[in-house]
Amino acid sequence: MHEMAICENIRVLIEEQARTQHFSRVERVCLEIGALSGVEVEALRFGFDVVMRGSVAADARLDIVETAGTAWCLPCAVTVTIGRRYDPCPRCGSHQIQVTGGEEMKIRELEVT
Repeated sequence: MHEMAICENIRVLIEEQARTQHFSRVERVCLEIGALSGVEVEALRFGFDVVMRGSVAADARLDIVETAGTAWCLPCAVTVTIGRRYDPCPRCGSHQIQVTGGEEMKIRELEVT
């Protein structure tokens, strides 16, 4: 389950920011996760609570904003929304598409005290 490793990395980033930005507690963590990122959101939620124990984010609320997968369809010459990598274009059915968004995962916002 690579979601635990992702949570560990999030904890490291938060603790680094706590030292440099001089905050002692995180109230809320908002993550942006793309539909094509390969992250299992429910596993990440479980891992977050476990990994954050004993850290400045121990009791933080986790909010996740899921973003759609997008791709450029070569035959249609438009950006389309896709649910999974390797899906065909929903307009023309072509597989000549190039993923342009939805692969990212980032910390969007921290509420701290």
